[in-house]
Amino acid sequence: MPRRILQGTVVSDKGDKTVVVSVERRLMHPLYKKFIRRSKKYHAHDEDNQCKTGDWVRIQESRPISKLKRWVVLTPEAAEGAAAEASGDAPGAGA
Repeated sequence: MPRRILQGTVVSDKGDKTVVVSVERRLMHPLYKKFIRRSKKYHAHDEDNQCKTGDWVRIQESRPISKLKRWVVLTPEAAEGAAAEASGDAPGAGA
């Protein structure tokens, strides 16, 4: 089963090797047909403490790392590889 990848904004980097990422989604109200914003915060593992508050990051689902951490921050190189793999443009995919 593929691991989910989400995008969001870092809202806290106070913990050691941990960041809190706020992910926002838009959904349509069932009655009024107006788009509403809903957000959720995820604790993500940041091995090198490279993310700062306000950064736009991609996080990937992973095995449980601690009580709250179930996500890992993707490095820019890993994010490009994961995006290419998801779209099928990865080297060696296909033919």
